[in-house]
Amino acid sequence: MKRIVLTFVLALAPAWALGAGGGACGDVPCQDADVDLNNLASVQRGAKYYVNYCMGCHSLKFMSYGRLAKDLQLSKEEVFDNLYFPTSDGKKKLVEYMTNSMSAEQGEEFFGVLPPDLSLVSRSRGNDWLYTYLKSFYVDEGKRFGVNNMVFKDVGMPHVLANLDGLKKPRFEESEGEHAHFVGFEEIAEGSMTDTEYDQMVRDLVTFLAYAGEPGKLEHRRLGVWVLVFLVIFAAIAYMLKKEYWKDVH
Repeated sequence: MKRIVLTFVLALAPAWALGAGGGACGDVPCQDADVDLNNLASVQRGAKYYVNYCMGCHSLKFMSYGRLAKDLQLSKEEVFDNLYFPTSDGKKKLVEYMTNSMSAEQGEEFFGVLPPDLSLVSRSRGNDWLYTYLKSFYVDEGKRFGVNNMVFKDVGMPHVLANLDGLKKPRFEESEGEHAHFVGFEEIAEGSMTDTEYDQMVRDLVTFLAYAGEPGKLEHRRLGVWVLVFLVIFAAIAYMLKKEYWKDVH
């Protein structure tokens, strides 16, 4: 029995390490992103925020506009008018992938490295990490873009959502015999959104990235329900057959 319990504990250890208190979000605890992929409106809003604020630098090379239109229940016109990132030839095609025109040389010139593709970032980093990261920028005049991040120290990107989030600085509290620890942010310049509105905007953006990381997840869930229903029915039939076959066996 002890061996079974130990095996169970070890199996859960990686999950604990990625939890709110597991240190997976740098110097701050991870916050719950509360992502709901069934909330289609949230995914749609997140797609809009991604195109407006992220796609100039970060591509989604595995996501086509056609797949986006189908999954998000958008017409071709809605995609082209609101979510389409124009290509160099000016032609609009749903079969194209959500990429941008930034070259590796331009990326290195502007940021020191080409900004990464974010197709799988929600799967590699985790939704809670992304949510916390986007809420943890603070002013740091010693950095190239004037900001730093509590989750990703010495981050090499600007705070592209600063006009929405505002500008903040971290607050630390010292305890006797302990190092100063982070207790929160102090606002030094207001953004156009309230804290509640910004939290929801970031949640929508993370929800979209979670969808982009595995577009078939919702379909898998729907199919999974029918598979379970089939297995239940099959198990009932198999049990009745077993009873019938063995009823005369003593």
